[in-house]
Amino acid sequence: MRNLEQNFKLAKEQDRRGQKALYEMFSAKMLAIANSYVNNIHDAEDILMNSFFTCFSKIDDCREWKSFQFWLRKIVVNNSINFIRKSKNILYTDVEVEEIGNVDQSWDEEEMEELNMEEIFSAMPDGYRLIFNLYVFEEKKHHEIAEILNISEGTSKSQLSKSKKWIVDFLKKRKDEKKYAE
Repeated sequence: MRNLEQNFKLAKEQDRRGQKALYEMFSAKMLAIANSYVNNIHDAEDILMNSFFTCFSKIDDCREWKSFQFWLRKIVVNNSINFIRKSKNILYTDVEVEEIGNVDQSWDEEEMEELNMEEIFSAMPDGYRLIFNLYVFEEKKHHEIAEILNISEGTSKSQLSKSKKWIVDFLKKRKDEKKYAE
């Protein structure tokens, strides 16, 4: 943690070594976050670069080195959402979906370890992935998601429900495919 504190102070003074060190510390994780939203590594790399540019331009807005990682993550998430808004036309539907009921939860430990979240998210429809990420990973409430994406709260709820069902169906299909392959 001492390195983070020192590099943060250097970056606040616009020292390139401190900026480079912060980039090296956090770029891989922030790239994964951006990619989890846009599902395209080249776009995620652009978002990452823009996010670090914003970060170093506005680093005085981040008061404490202890909160730097969270502050940077917020920039990456916001840039990812802005990218999606500008470049993709995502359609949401206000259809209510039943909550997931009795789902077959007979997954053994080995199958759980084999889960590849990147594979799941790369196959997931954009609208589902965006709302799932905001709700699960960013811990946003439905009213916050609705405000961020300019949709209704009901749309946010239905898309989250659909995304959960989609994941269950995806995993069930994958499990069935493995069973038939044996």
